[in-house]
Amino acid sequence: MKLTILILMAGGLLGACSPLVVTTEPLATKTIYSVYGHWITEPDGSVMLDPQPSGLVKWRDKLVTLSDRSAIELQRLRLRTIDPATAALIDGGMKMELSPAVKQSCFGSYVGNNPDLESLVVDPADDSVFYMITEDATYADAMTQSCQQKYQDTGSSAYPNLLVRLQVNNDQKVSMTHIRPLQYDHEFAVGDSPNDGIEALAFGPNRILYLGLERDSHKQARVFTLNMTDDFWQSDEFAPVTDAKLNLPKFDKGNHPINGMDYYETKDGNGYLIASARNDSALWIIDIKGQKETRILAMEFYAQLTSSTDNCQDYEKMANASIEGVAVIEQTVWMVNDPWKEVYPKNILCLQNKSNYENYSPLLFSLPIQTSWFE
Repeated sequence: MKLTILILMAGGLLGACSPLVVTTEPLATKTIYSVYGHWITEPDGSVMLDPQPSGLVKWRDKLVTLSDRSAIELQRLRLRTIDPATAALIDGGMKMELSPAVKQSCFGSYVGNNPDLESLVVDPADDSVFYMITEDATYADAMTQSCQQKYQDTGSSAYPNLLVRLQVNNDQKVSMTHIRPLQYDHEFAVGDSPNDGIEALAFGPNRILYLGLERDSHKQARVFTLNMTDDFWQSDEFAPVTDAKLNLPKFDKGNHPINGMDYYETKDGNGYLIASARNDSALWIIDIKGQKETRILAMEFYAQLTSSTDNCQDYEKMANASIEGVAVIEQTVWMVNDPWKEVYPKNILCLQNKSNYENYSPLLFSLPIQTSWFE
């Protein structure tokens, strides 16, 4: 099955749509993009069960995703490869192992016992290397006293966010080889919100890693950077992040986090981050030079119907999608959703998809990139 990439504007072929309210004015588009998703399936054709995807990245002409700690056990600590042409998983995935050095580190107990993994990027110079980030560690065993003293000045939560290096060993396994905790300057006012940390990673030019924070102490999304130099992993000390100083939207009320991100370069060489704002069902188009205001693309999401009845054919509109993974392949943005367990069953409308929603199965969405987004 070849996936069809479709866009329908507000009031388009599917008839009247409820307007999406975007709570910020600057450069918010009046167009509402209709985005269509296909159920991600296992190699045997069954729908993927409760993986709670928290990242998506292009890898060797395919897509790779990972799960956070709330996924069912068989999905945890594993990279899953998806064929974007069919939304089918390639195999059972690459299981994560801990290297001896990581096992013996201050963080070995946490990362070896169902850590809260978020986002995923591939090293620009070596596609056998992935990086991922950890978020919530409130449930983790306490570190030794010496480790606590060494890593106490996080500038954020008591247990630091960890940047983890993964090395592909073979088709079935990847190894956690190195870990560095992140450190935020106190003037950044990141705040102590363990479950509102870094949820988006993207590599820009010159090995600059962009890190998207869900929200700081002022409830605003932030973007930081790390310079991933050749000697970056020769240290286990804090890795201090830098404020990217981007022109992000500001909100007076509510929660408007960014939860996934990838880098895109236009034909004239200008770089942008394409980030998902899952609470608002929107994409943010962020100028990495910080000169342009962020453009907000409002979206409505539709789920595939694999069979038809009189009132339910082809696709059904979703009440909540919650995009948490964004990956760019040439001129297409691919997205995967993280089924939000509190609200996902509210999507149930057509009986054909009832079990998929009840099993928290994710969808793979796609949207063609348009030059107007960057004007």
